[in-house]
Amino acid sequence: MATISLRKANTRLPPEVNRVLYVRNLPFNISSEEMYDIFGKYGAIRQIRIGTNKDTRGTAFVVYEDIYDAKTAVDHLSGFNVANRYLIVLYYQQAKMAKKADQKKKEDEITRLQEKYGISTSKDK
Repeated sequence: MATISLRKANTRLPPEVNRVLYVRNLPFNISSEEMYDIFGKYGAIRQIRIGTNKDTRGTAFVVYEDIYDAKTAVDHLSGFNVANRYLIVLYYQQAKMAKKADQKKKEDEITRLQEKYGISTSKDK
């Protein structure tokens, strides 16, 4: 219902709003069926990707068919309690994610060079 009223009013959405949501603080044992149950209430879902690696556990990407459904899901599910964990639901921002990946690569390169040339930092002493 809320999505219909948003469309009829021809509401202008903020620039960060998109169809892809990044979900954090998920229980590690959540199933994809449970994710579809929770997020499917707000609209048609194209895809859900749940993190399984050590670094990505407790996170997921949810892709909606419609941008207004994604906005409604963010509005309603941010802070939603699932298995005594409060969900953090954000719009996926590729530029921020790429920046984090670049930062990690730079840190790894610095560590590699320090080891190669035998340089120790003040933390190492």
